[in-house]
Amino acid sequence: MNAPFAPVHTSVRLANLSRPDEYASIERFVAAHPQATPFHRPAWLRAVEQGTGNRAMALVAERHGALVGLLPLNEIHSPIFGRLLASTGFAVDGGLLVEDDATARDLLASAERLAVSHSCPTIELRGGPVDEGGAVWSLRTRSHCGFVASLAADDEAQLLAIPRKQRAEIRKSLDKDFTIEVGTTPEDRDAHYRVYSESVRNLGTPVFPRALFDAVLDAFGDDADILTVWYEGRPVASVLSLYWRGAVMPYWGGGTWEARRLRANDRMYYELMRHARHRGCDRFDFGRSKTDGGAYHFKRNWGFTPEPLSYAVWTAPECKPRDADPTSSKHKLQIALWQKLPLPVANRLGPWIAKGLG
Repeated sequence: MNAPFAPVHTSVRLANLSRPDEYASIERFVAAHPQATPFHRPAWLRAVEQGTGNRAMALVAERHGALVGLLPLNEIHSPIFGRLLASTGFAVDGGLLVEDDATARDLLASAERLAVSHSCPTIELRGGPVDEGGAVWSLRTRSHCGFVASLAADDEAQLLAIPRKQRAEIRKSLDKDFTIEVGTTPEDRDAHYRVYSESVRNLGTPVFPRALFDAVLDAFGDDADILTVWYEGRPVASVLSLYWRGAVMPYWGGGTWEARRLRANDRMYYELMRHARHRGCDRFDFGRSKTDGGAYHFKRNWGFTPEPLSYAVWTAPECKPRDADPTSSKHKLQIALWQKLPLPVANRLGPWIAKGLG
């Protein structure tokens, strides 16, 4: 008579990210997993913690001593928007990274217990496999879309891959006497923050702390940089990009008021495509946008096809869903008021608010 098979046991625990060996083990797991993104990396978690003060955590699932699942988390504190566990904080992706559905269920159950013990009534998973679980877990599959396309073989082919109307705008921008600079020096960082802070103020959104951008650049090293478009000695458009598995990911970018007149944003993204190709990238990941919003249509104009993204939200029983969506009707008045703030005032107040958005 054959002996019965021993049941497979999976254990879930909170990782100690301060231990170099544990940190390195998670980095290796992320590097090897086909669904991983840069937002799963401990480097991202730690950068968010250093730049915003929101604690970095990671739930790990292990089987026979081997890592088989990961849920990266930042514990977000906000006196305005409340507390939550975000996977991952200040990211457009993240969520569960697992080898099987059973491990996903174990990690989610542990995350719920962790949220309750840390007085966080909300968990947001930005990606990963999650089945809708009744009243406490809800899936959002239509709120945001991602945009990814292959890079062309050369500059002219890249232009021809862009729809005619947008291609004409780029060709006009090529006639402007711009200077393009790429780097991560203090000057690059200063220029980026000047442009980005004005851009988000104009949109009615508080700017993230400068320390967050510095922490990401320092943590990612050669896998991140800043491209800035200069005109007559001043920065008019700038973008901080990540590089991951052959893709360039323009992440935090924007332009000043005059950037639209100068078509500096158009030039910025075209130059980033050129720069990424020279780095050896073969894909351009334009990131996520709110479905049917302005950025959504801007990216479609470039010839990118929207792909719906799946997010999952857990709300503790008897708690109200968290609302930090800048496009919701609840925040329209605040956005309109913020757009009218003098830039120095917005830059002083913004980081305090924005670090709680998550």
